[in-house]
Amino acid sequence: MVAQPEVSAWRSRVPGVVEVFHAHFTEYAYPMHVHEAWTLLIVDDGAVRYDLDRHEHGTPHDTVSLLPPHVPHNGSPVTAHGFRKRVVYLDGTHLGEDLIGSAVDGPDLRDPVLRLRVGQLHTALGHPGDELEAESRLTLIAERLRTHLRPSTPAATPRDSPTLARTLRELLDEHLTQGIGLDEAARLVHVHPTHLVRAFSGAYGIAPHQYLMSRRVERARRLLLEGRPPGEVASSTGFYDQSHLTRHFKKFVGVTPGRYARSRPA
Repeated sequence: MVAQPEVSAWRSRVPGVVEVFHAHFTEYAYPMHVHEAWTLLIVDDGAVRYDLDRHEHGTPHDTVSLLPPHVPHNGSPVTAHGFRKRVVYLDGTHLGEDLIGSAVDGPDLRDPVLRLRVGQLHTALGHPGDELEAESRLTLIAERLRTHLRPSTPAATPRDSPTLARTLRELLDEHLTQGIGLDEAARLVHVHPTHLVRAFSGAYGIAPHQYLMSRRVERARRLLLEGRPPGEVASSTGFYDQSHLTRHFKKFVGVTPGRYARSRPA
């Protein structure tokens, strides 16, 4: 019996992300086609063989593949078991058309750090409410991709990092409930988002999204101990819903919000 394809696709509110696409194919082969967007691809199981610009390429398990826009390519499974892949399609926000030639020459990148970060990006993209984390991870991924495609270009050094970090912390504190996008924060302080993430992480030893979630959890703890129900606490502290609160609360506190609330002395 032929296994049926498994497909999951959705739009994201993260700037620069056109589509997120997860799929498991056993027999399906893509014909030659093009995308308007950059295709950032990882294969979790199996392997894909594809042609790009009349050259054959492949995607072993430890590879990150970056297929440029407007360049025809196809794709087919290498083994009878097919392949399981995760793809994020990116517009030109992070990767310019000047990088297309380099991507055509070397689309398959063997970079364990990049591979790990792309996987983390997909996890964040799969959880509504974690857009700041996804934005932060994407800006670092894009920086690493640009380094691969333009290896001779040195990375820019954040200017006045302590001031940038303090300013972002203040912005996160001011927007604790409603949140603030990384791009918006970067525009307010007039720096590139990548510089802002690096400055903050370097100054405080924690990523901006981790700081924001820890502050929200801190506020949630106080409200839970006041007797407020978890659903109400989630909406009043900036979480997408109660399950979003539960996931992060357990990560930072070790127990669910409900169990934490029940621990109060009678």
